[in-house]
Amino acid sequence: MSNQQITAITELDRSTYKTKVYAGGHFIYADEPTEIGGTDEGMQPAALLLASLGSCTAITIRMYADRKNYNLETIKIELAIAPEEQLDKSTTITRVIEFTGELTEEEIARLLQIADKCPIHKILTNPIKIETSVKN
Repeated sequence: MSNQQITAITELDRSTYKTKVYAGGHFIYADEPTEIGGTDEGMQPAALLLASLGSCTAITIRMYADRKNYNLETIKIELAIAPEEQLDKSTTITRVIEFTGELTEEEIARLLQIADKCPIHKILTNPIKIETSVKN
């Protein structure tokens, strides 16, 4: 992560739940499934959260493995979170990491330690305060 503040802008008009998301010059849609009134033209917000954690984890592992010249070919990360109605004061995200390549047990153990050092992991495992205001 760079030292610049990370920002995102989301916009939702009367297009049911299909939400435009802009960040860093890039654009994606977030949406909800059709069975709850969305158009299913984008990832659900919780899936975007998981995608952030998964991609950050993979990038952090890749950076470390490349710096240490590990023979790491690919990284696959499967993530899951409970359905919204099951969320309470404690939320569990499961993360299963698969490596391919010629790695020793020590290298695998180190890569698992490094996985927890990704910036999004740090954000999600520390207290989060959300300050909300209205723009006039």
